[in-house]
Amino acid sequence: MKAASTRLGSLALLVSLMAAAPALAHHPMDGQTPNTFLNGLLSGLGHPIIGLDHLAAVIGVGILAGLAARGIVPVFAFSAAVIAGVAIHLAGIGVPAGEFLVGFTTLVIGGLVVMRSRLSPAIAAALFALAGLVHGHALGESIVGAEPTPVAAYLAGLFVVQSAIAVAAYAATLAVMSRPSRALGVSLAGAVVAVVGVAAAAAATFAV
Repeated sequence: MKAASTRLGSLALLVSLMAAAPALAHHPMDGQTPNTFLNGLLSGLGHPIIGLDHLAAVIGVGILAGLAARGIVPVFAFSAAVIAGVAIHLAGIGVPAGEFLVGFTTLVIGGLVVMRSRLSPAIAAALFALAGLVHGHALGESIVGAEPTPVAAYLAGLFVVQSAIAVAAYAATLAVMSRPSRALGVSLAGAVVAVVGVAAAAAATFAV
């Protein structure tokens, strides 16, 4: 019984990170473009945590991977797509309604978690690729104009920290789902992710 509570608590802790994010909602470099390897690394490590919508999506991806129970490859595929999205931004390629799509994809991920959907590999690949590209494109704004060294450090930090968060969510989901009586916690986590997505999409829609 104690072990089950601990497992559920692990998932709850991951979701609670999202609630704490607004208190950290500022650029790790105080709005300055990173100009050293260390600054780029810190910026990359910080962005998946300080961005509430991105953090929600990362956790949701980990939970969906856990529900499918086919391994953590989808988690790394999402992280790779995020890096590709950053590269697209740095190449000067725009994404129409990008901020809205960030919120919308987060909403979709959260909705699928609420339903405890076990995505097929093909659908998971398509969803994670789209969501990763959109989120990565948005995150790329913070590194525009930086030199190659801080850019490389930023990408490394970004990949490592969001993969770690998603893998933790994956592991917590496997643990929770091993006891069906505790599975409601997964749906509740999905509801939080979905609400964050709705808020982000609405903010982008009504932004002046």
